[in-house]
Amino acid sequence: MEKKDLRIVFMGTPEFAVGTLSRLVDQGYRVVAVVTQPDKPVGRHQDQLQPSEVKKYALAHGIPVLQPVKMKDPDFVAELASYEADLQVVVAFRMLPEVVWAMPRFGTFNVHAALLPQYRGAAPINWAIINGETETGVTTFFLDHNIDTGRIILQKRFALPDEADAEYVYNGLMHLGADIAVETIDLVLAGNGRVASTDQQGQLPADTVLHPAPKIFKDSCRIDWCQPAKRVYDFVRGLSPYPGAWTTVTCGGPLSTLKLFRTRKTGEECAGLRPGSLRLERGRLLVACADEWLEILSLQLAGKRRMEAREFLNGLHQSELLSIEE
Repeated sequence: MEKKDLRIVFMGTPEFAVGTLSRLVDQGYRVVAVVTQPDKPVGRHQDQLQPSEVKKYALAHGIPVLQPVKMKDPDFVAELASYEADLQVVVAFRMLPEVVWAMPRFGTFNVHAALLPQYRGAAPINWAIINGETETGVTTFFLDHNIDTGRIILQKRFALPDEADAEYVYNGLMHLGADIAVETIDLVLAGNGRVASTDQQGQLPADTVLHPAPKIFKDSCRIDWCQPAKRVYDFVRGLSPYPGAWTTVTCGGPLSTLKLFRTRKTGEECAGLRPGSLRLERGRLLVACADEWLEILSLQLAGKRRMEAREFLNGLHQSELLSIEE
């Protein structure tokens, strides 16, 4: 089968998915339709509708867009079937029912931003960094009845430098995900739909501990200063720049939320001090963790813009006592 004959339906929502969709379009693959989330209400009164990044791209390139509220809706299923897809490609989308993923004759594969079976779930990039991994990657796998458990087709590895934050890894895996999607489609073409794949159970030794990647909520972004400095350092960069790790402070007034975006390990011990204790030293802002001082480099106080710690300290009045409240 030739590239021009393979009918592809693409499913995805955020910018991360656009990386793959744009690569398919640019390289001449036949994307016959796109499925994405319904437009989201935004604004103070929720009276404006904002389309997804995938929808914006699809409309700009003349690709039909489907936006089902429910994936099992009979009208949606019938409309999807009308495009007669040979293959469906999914990147950063919701869980699909069998009536959808089993529809194409060559099946449906997903691009997942982790090395499965590790980090199954909605936030694999964040959790890999939070857990201090030195490597992650992308995986393509055929969808089945459960979340991120299908048979693995291909994997590509991606190094995680110690200073990497979520934005760095997001951008890197967005491009690597596009690479692996193209390679996977080419395997489908070469085998006329027959592609070798591996059961996830056979990927790792039996005693391997699997790390999940559940969705991240605001409450789970609160910093625990009772952790070692390395754990807090990884936690901050794993949530930077979004949604942002946070703590509560008093700064000459009521409690306020302080988001942290960059920190630095100092290697300086802080034995005997209460975790969360602050130290201001020659334009530096340091916080005591369970074992060592951690320097705050970039932050944002609620209601203010993001800034470097030195600029923040320069703006403090002498009467404003800064302290972290647990």
